[in-house]
Amino acid sequence: MDKPASVDAYLDRFDGETRARMDRLRTLIHTVAPDAVESISYGMPAYKLNGKPLVYFAAFAHHVGLYATPSGHAAFADELAGYKQGKGSVQFPLDQPIPWDLVERIVAFKADGR
Repeated sequence: MDKPASVDAYLDRFDGETRARMDRLRTLIHTVAPDAVESISYGMPAYKLNGKPLVYFAAFAHHVGLYATPSGHAAFADELAGYKQGKGSVQFPLDQPIPWDLVERIVAFKADGR
């Protein structure tokens, strides 16, 4: 699969519930951090604020991944404990609701420069 040229091109690869979740995540990021600069990095939607990475996200066959770097996940470790995680990443399964309030707080935490 070719690297998408824009976030719109990336999102156009998806439909149904996966697309709806991705659109909602994009809107949430823009709402919480309206000055964030949107781009594609590592083949996925990426957001920078004041020149520093804010968050990334991507869709996969069975989950949506949120990448808020290690600090963004460490601060919410207890609340993320029920999800599969990697260093700085968390997987939200497509067959479960995304905890939107938690995602919003993670993005806000990162937007505050942490």
